[in-house]
Amino acid sequence: MASTSKKAASKAAHSDVMQEKFVESKEFRMFCLAGLGQGMIYSVMSSYISDFYTNVMKLPLIFVLLLMLLARVWDAINDPLMGMIIDRHTTRWGKMKPYIVFMSVPIALLTFLMFYYPDLDKTDLMIYAGVVYVLWGMIYTAADVPFWSLPNVMTPNPNERGNLISVARTFNGIGSAVPMALYLVAGLVLPGLCAKMQASDNDLVQAFFNKFTVVVGNTINYDKMKYILIAVFAAVIGVILYVSSYPHVKERVVIPDKKAVKGEPSQLSRIFKCKPLILVIVMGILSSGRYMLQAASVHVARYAVYIGGDLSTMTGLERSEAISKSIGTVSTILSVCSAVGMFGAMLFMPALIKKFNYKQIVVTTCTLGFVASLLTSLVGYFVVAGKLSFFICIPFLIISAVPLGVLNVVSYAMIADSLDYMEWETGYRETGLGSACQGFVNKLGNALATAGIIVMYLAIGLNPEQMLAKEAAVAATDLSMTMRYAMFSLISIVPGISLLLSTIPMKSYDLVGEKMEKITFELAEKREERGIHIG
Repeated sequence: MASTSKKAASKAAHSDVMQEKFVESKEFRMFCLAGLGQGMIYSVMSSYISDFYTNVMKLPLIFVLLLMLLARVWDAINDPLMGMIIDRHTTRWGKMKPYIVFMSVPIALLTFLMFYYPDLDKTDLMIYAGVVYVLWGMIYTAADVPFWSLPNVMTPNPNERGNLISVARTFNGIGSAVPMALYLVAGLVLPGLCAKMQASDNDLVQAFFNKFTVVVGNTINYDKMKYILIAVFAAVIGVILYVSSYPHVKERVVIPDKKAVKGEPSQLSRIFKCKPLILVIVMGILSSGRYMLQAASVHVARYAVYIGGDLSTMTGLERSEAISKSIGTVSTILSVCSAVGMFGAMLFMPALIKKFNYKQIVVTTCTLGFVASLLTSLVGYFVVAGKLSFFICIPFLIISAVPLGVLNVVSYAMIADSLDYMEWETGYRETGLGSACQGFVNKLGNALATAGIIVMYLAIGLNPEQMLAKEAAVAATDLSMTMRYAMFSLISIVPGISLLLSTIPMKSYDLVGEKMEKITFELAEKREERGIHIG
């Protein structure tokens, strides 16, 4: 009788975990604002680094391709290593929080250096780009893995954790749109500003103009100036928002550090034996093509679609300005479509999570994204051929971007649920290493998307260095129909196929419904028995 009463009381206490709110409102807001700042910094790299390397620095395409892929090989070592460090060490400031402060200045500095174009010969320029890119990836890992591990220790309530991740990822997405908005503004403002700077008698103005522009004949290319201004803004404002969360975030779920014990499975082996976690990782890798919707937008704007007047009737300066405005307008439209689809999905995620499980949401939205991408590809053929307006693609592009928002939220929540499963089954919770896997998948996805773009350049024989040596600006209409449609496929059928493939591993994912509820209740009981503190 007493045993029955004890079990009933225990069940009631553990059910409270599913209902109780642990995260304070200000703490919630500051964590989300930090996510916004982080999104600004990451978006500069993920959206524009391929364009900067290929069309501004004019680095060899093969070099850029190898850099992206080899850097990910290093990340395969670096990211898990960072996760292990987090899992094995707790400082007096906490397990995750110290990295928010210590990594903020280095990541801001490296973001600036990544988009700074030094006066070096081609070989030295490749060395510079390679070193800065790899260092940026390492420091970003040291900032990203602990930050997105925080929801695991901020609350033991999986529902509250899912909501926190959902809202924070939404803010992160908003932050990622800021550099895109700045790109449009720069495209509209810089042509006139650069013309005035060129005519200025001020030595400092002339020095700045000469450093960050390229003049070929009567045309001005100001891409260097555009990117350095965007990078500085995103780095400074992004880091301020990111680091401001430090005093407000609290680590409540205090799990003792795990030391390696001879004869016990290693941390990595526990990761590989956690089937739900592996399925989420495979899903993330297979869906890598979705990153092209953002990463390829500038490339498509440069070499697939032109919006503007007849270039053949324009002078050199007029032509340069018209091409620049077209690139800015088209890339912004693509970015806005991506943002609308992504943010729309993310805003509805809290409501969707209450009605459907993660598996249902992923399979449905990714299938929808594939259908929309297929329609974009069909309509896009006639758009590129000049028979239909580019604006007809907008609704299809928006729908195809819905999975971006869904996966941006759900993947992190599913990782957290998988770590609950691991702790429930083995007694070990590799929070840092599990989050590192998600960080690695994100970087791998962006690298594969960038690699896909570079491979497309090589496949169709598109060489920016040769073209831009003759003119400061090249229009999409200067290319053949085949080349233009091939570039357009980077935001249509290619990401669509990737989304469809990502649904395959979800067929075996089963951390849903009653099984997940059982894990939550029993895990709370096991934590209580082990004396794990939640405060």
